[in-house]
Amino acid sequence: MANSPPSHDEYPRPRGGILLLIMIAVGLLGLAAWFVFKPEGLLQQVTEERVEEALLANGVPMPMAGCMAPRLTDRLTIDQLRNLEKLAPEEGEARFPMNAAEALNRLRRVGDDEAVEQLARVATGCGLEQLLGR
Repeated sequence: MANSPPSHDEYPRPRGGILLLIMIAVGLLGLAAWFVFKPEGLLQQVTEERVEEALLANGVPMPMAGCMAPRLTDRLTIDQLRNLEKLAPEEGEARFPMNAAEALNRLRRVGDDEAVEQLARVATGCGLEQLLGR
């Protein structure tokens, strides 16, 4: 039986090699997650850019949008930011509300009082900073 294949017991078993590879993979996944989710990380940067683009697309001037975007992304969750998208004009509506009733209808459409409150606070703070030249 010199030509028969080696039995299962005769193959060398990896001792710590697989465990080491698993530990390296977990470490790399953890590092990648940290890079994406850390403050000032990739997710924060992408979200902030998208918020700024949305503000600009809805008529907010560049200095205001640049001031508001980082504050909104710090204070609101992704879901709350998505809720604020409901402020955009719907079909048949003017780009900007034409009166107080239209503005209130858009604010009610958001359905998230905290998001609307933070939007108002951020807009007020940034507006004051723009007026005072800070």
